[in-house]
Amino acid sequence: GSPITTEERRLRDKKHLNDITAARLPPLHHSPAKLLSIEESIAIQIQQKEAYEEMQAKLAAQKLAERLNIKMLRFEPEGEALMQYREVRDED
Repeated sequence: GSPITTEERRLRDKKHLNDITAARLPPLHHSPAKLLSIEESIAIQIQQKEAYEEMQAKLAAQKLAERLNIKMLRFEPEGEALMQYREVRDED
């Protein structure tokens, strides 16, 4: 017979697979896996651990504040709120 191109063969195999099973591979949303050096891997793991611990601390603080019914307000000692209470005095 006539030679089949790789594209035609892939389509034929895919059609055959569709006839056999209804299972589908999920779409690839991310780039394929790549090799990392040990140093890069450790740096990524440390960064992820720090981000995780920070998120856990924020969540714990939020739960504690809710349990104790504490309202967190912004405090700006150098802001406008402080200026409202200051009196202007002459040094003379």
